[in-house]
Order: sequence, then structure tokens, then C-alpha cells
Amino acid sequence: RWPSLLKYYSHSDSVSWLEEYKARHNAGLEAQRIVASFSKRFFSEHVPCDGFSDIETLGCPSHFFEDELMCILNMEGRKGLTWKYYAKKILYFLRQQNILKNLKEYLQRPTERQSFLEGAVLIDQYCNPLSDICLKSVQAQVDDITDKVRKVLRTKNPRHPSLASKAGEILIPEVELQRQVLDAMNCVLYEQLKYKGNELDYYNSLNSYIHQVLIRRTGIPISLSVLYLTIARQLGVKLEPVNFPSHFLLRWCQGKEGSTDIFDYTYIDAFGKGKQLTVKECEYLIGHHVTEEFYGVVTSKEVLQRMVGNLLNLGKRESTDQSYQLLRDSLDLYLAMYPDNVQHLMLQARLYFHLGIWPEKVLDILQHIQALDPSQHGAVGYLVQHTLEHIERRKEELGPEIKHRSDEKHKEVCFSIGLIMKHKRYGYNCVIYGWDPACMMGHEWIRNMNVHSLPHGPHQPFYNVLVEDGSCRYAAQENLEYNSEPREIPHPDIGRYFSEFTGVHYLANTELEIRYPEDLELTRATVQKIYSSGKE
Repeated sequence: RWPSLLKYYSHSDSVSWLEEYKARHNAGLEAQRIVASFSKRFFSEHVPCDGFSDIETLGCPSHFFEDELMCILNMEGRKGLTWKYYAKKILYFLRQQNILKNLKEYLQRPTERQSFLEGAVLIDQYCNPLSDICLKSVQAQVDDITDKVRKVLRTKNPRHPSLASKAGEILIPEVELQRQVLDAMNCVLYEQLKYKGNELDYYNSLNSYIHQVLIRRTGIPISLSVLYLTIARQLGVKLEPVNFPSHFLLRWCQGKEGSTDIFDYTYIDAFGKGKQLTVKECEYLIGHHVTEEFYGVVTSKEVLQRMVGNLLNLGKRESTDQSYQLLRDSLDLYLAMYPDNVQHLMLQARLYFHLGIWPEKVLDILQHIQALDPSQHGAVGYLVQHTLEHIERRKEELGPEIKHRSDEKHKEVCFSIGLIMKHKRYGYNCVIYGWDPACMMGHEWIRNMNVHSLPHGPHQPFYNVLVEDGSCRYAAQENLEYNSEPREIPHPDIGRYFSEFTGVHYLANTELEIRYPEDLELTRATVQKIYSSGKE
């Protein structure tokens, strides 16, 4: 019944299967209860930072609880969308908490026990908590590449010491033997397996995730360097990471081990097919001179800092993801490593404030900033004042506004909740999840969006729509039309509002139906009228 749980048992275990079954069954009931409660509790706002308190005090094994969440997510068909939406959020939270704990444990180890590959996997896991990524699997793929390198090495030098040793057991002292390893690596990685730097889509976040680098065989300098360095060390060649500006490099010692002379090293560009560079060529690579400090070796923590910094910059660039998930995840990672960094704490506070989520968490962050750096009192004071106002407004909310189609003021509203529409002007597909009898936006928005240029201007119904590109928009009635070929809208928030896709329209979930109690009947009538006549 629960095959994914097999990995938690071994054949040698003496297990009371009846007790295990009962525990798993009860964990399933508990998971279903919590998931069902989330829609009612958090429909009108993002799940707050203390919204997961029920889960943190679970009275059942967490792996059983997670397994039930996965069962919900894997339900077949187009039903249970709201359950899937909240199960995903809960699973995201649970796994990230666990990964963060593992990262903190990793950072507390002695430097020599901090594997660069493991650090890269932890970052990958945190940003992709719902993907099946584990160090064992990634290491197995790296080992497979290492074995291919050994085969090439064997044809060149059958007596090479790397062939006789297990992974990472020896360090090869002779430079010429090290060179043979690097040549064989370049042959396998860049000629046989066709790894390359992703110049065409450099700013794609997938380039930073080590499991994606292995799947797609492309990446950015730092991710390819982690792979290159790991393979080299498994074959007895000690390469070291160099935090070179704009282009991460590795260095290979040609002189006395531990030398502080930058000219005693050859620098390797894993992004550039393993090309070996001199100091002067490194400067040509980035187009300007740099001081000696940039050729120095860096720690695993500093490598992770740079990887997370890259993701932070990508998160700031994102325009389509209105939840800023990548920026939020990378900030979490950065602050796990450097919890007292005022600049990133302030960015996190501003981000949550901008998104209108977790006001209590914002106040905690601001209090921490003020204690660390009293000179920030101006910015802190401004955010504290407006966050407190937000909390007060939330307390004053009287519950959901209910909109009846039968009200005289709503007589001009033609479309209803759940209909799949098409924008006449921009051509995007969308689904309606809310409406107003007239434009409810402020004057500035109306001016910026040039609403007055429409024939009916702002004095017509406007609709909240979820768009297939992942965005949420506010569209005028005259700009929308029925979609002649309705299809599912792949929007991350679809389950927040709808419980099912029927094939031609969406069914509002309980919370949305409370707010628009007369829409479902109209949606069904509209769909039958439009699509049944089309089929005939």
C-alpha cells in the first residue's frame, strides 16, 4: 500500500507490522486533517510563519506524515486541487526545515570534512525540496564519470596510481601524473559527455543546481568547478577553489605544496572545457587586472556563499514569479550561513513587507536588525510603523465579502468564477477567480494601465484572473472572451481557489464558493450553452 516506505526498513529488522500499519494509518488521518484545515484558515492570506506550528509538534513519525502528503500530491486526475495545493506547501516547509538543519550541521563540521559536492547538493535540495535529490544519487553519478575517466587513463598509462586506489584514498605527488588525470578528465567530460558552459542561457537558475548540471551537462563556472574538483580529488589530484571575480576558477599547484606565490599555480576554467590558464590569461578572461588576493583559495563555506549569492541575484531578476520563491529561498540559505548580516536581513524584511506576508516575522527581523546596527533606526522605524498598521487592518477585517449575482449593482457582470477565458488583446489564456462590478484599483494604477483609453473605461466589470504564465492579472470585461478550446491553466495558485478541473471549467473550492455563492450555477449553464453547442 505504501511502497515508498520500504527504504526505511531492512530485512534484518524485527518489525511489528501491525503497529507500523496503525502508525502510518494514523499519520495519514492527521495529515488529511491538517491539510483540510489549511484552506479555511489561510484562504485570504499566505500561510503565516506560525501557520505550521501544528506540524512542528506532530505526534506521529514525520516520514509517515510526509508519505501521506506525497500520496495526496500524486492523486490521479484533476480533482483534489486544493488539497494538493496545501499538501505541497506543507511538504515544502517540512523538507526545507530538515535541509536547513542538515546545512547547519554541515557548517559546524571541521573544514576538511565539508565536501564541496555535499554543500552543492544541500543548496540544490533547499531550492527544490519537492524534487527527489539526494547526495547518494548525485555521488553515484559523479562516481560513474570518474570510472569513465579511469578507463581513458588506463589506455594512456596502465600503471597510473589512480587506477589502483579507491576514490580519494591517495594524493598523487608527481605533476606529470596529475596532468595525465586532468587530460583524461577533459577528454571524458568535454569530448565524450559533451559538458559545456551554458553561454546561451547563463542566467537560468538550473545552471546552479548540481543535479541539473549532471542531467543537462551544462552549467555556470562555479557549478562546473564543483563537479570538476570533486572528480579530480577522487582521482588523487588536489585542485582548490578560487573565488575569482566574475568567473569562478580552480587552481592546480605546480610548485611547492601550499605555496603563497600565485605564479606557482596553473588556473583551470571548468566552464571553458578545462582550459589551463596562466595569471595573465586569467586577467584576459575577465578583461581587467586584479590583485593577488583574488587568486587565493577559498573555504567550502565561501564557495556556498558565492553559489547562494548567484541565486540571490537571479531571484532579484525574476519578473514572472510573483511569490519571489527563489529570492526567499536563497535569502534563507544566506542567513543560515551568516545570520547577523544586516544587509540581507533588511532585504528579507522588505521582501516580506512588499509581499504583505508574515508581518509578525517582519517585526522579529527588524528587532534583530536594530540590535545589530542601531544606525538603521530610520529604515527600521518606517517598516515597523507600516507593519503594525498592516496587523491592525487585518484585525479589523470583518470576514469575507460575499458577492451575489442577483444584486442590482452586479447586473453588468457577464462572466463567472471558474470560466476559462482568453484575452482579446494579448492572447493569453486564464481562469476567473474573482470579479468587481467596476474597477477597484487606485487612480495611479488606472492611469499607468491606460484604462481610460478603453471604450468603457474603468466603469465596467473587472476580473481577477490566473494566467497560464504564472501571473495574476486584473482584466476589463471588454478585453475578455470565452476560450473556444478550454484547457487547464498551469498556475501555482490554482488550488488555492479551485478544487477540480472538469475538462472545460474549474469548480470553485468551498472558500471561494462562500464568497461567490451564485456563480457555480451560472458557470455550469454558460459552459453547457457554449461547449455543448460547439460539440454538436
